[in-house]
Amino acid sequence: MKFFLWVGLPVIATMGFMFGVFDLVPAWQAHNGSGATGTFTAEREDCSRRSCNFVGSWAATDGSSSRTDIILYDEPDAFTTGRTIEALDTGARNGVFATTGGSTYLLVTAFVVGGIAALIGWVFVIRNAFRRRGAAVPVAA
Repeated sequence: MKFFLWVGLPVIATMGFMFGVFDLVPAWQAHNGSGATGTFTAEREDCSRRSCNFVGSWAATDGSSSRTDIILYDEPDAFTTGRTIEALDTGARNGVFATTGGSTYLLVTAFVVGGIAALIGWVFVIRNAFRRRGAAVPVAA
């Protein structure tokens, strides 16, 4: 248990921030429909053991910008390689968001909240450890 409190909590806090904090605002902007509208074209599907992502290019509808080698977040279930879909670019580091909606914003929020909760928990562990250490030292009369 001590190992988890001293090592696990800071690791969880760090991972929560690293995986979530940079994409938190872009994910919520996409959920609310903000961002530059454009078209995402799926060029390939990259799969790992647990999930698959469509990787491709995105071009703004007005032609003002484009991105290549990016992920499509919140893709529809029937989406396949070679197809195009309307997507929003909200400034997320690795991709754009399908306008059909999805739950990426909830996942990113959960990572950040989990990281904050782990950080708060770790602060309490450290505070209590120092209090116990101070209480264990006898006071000379």
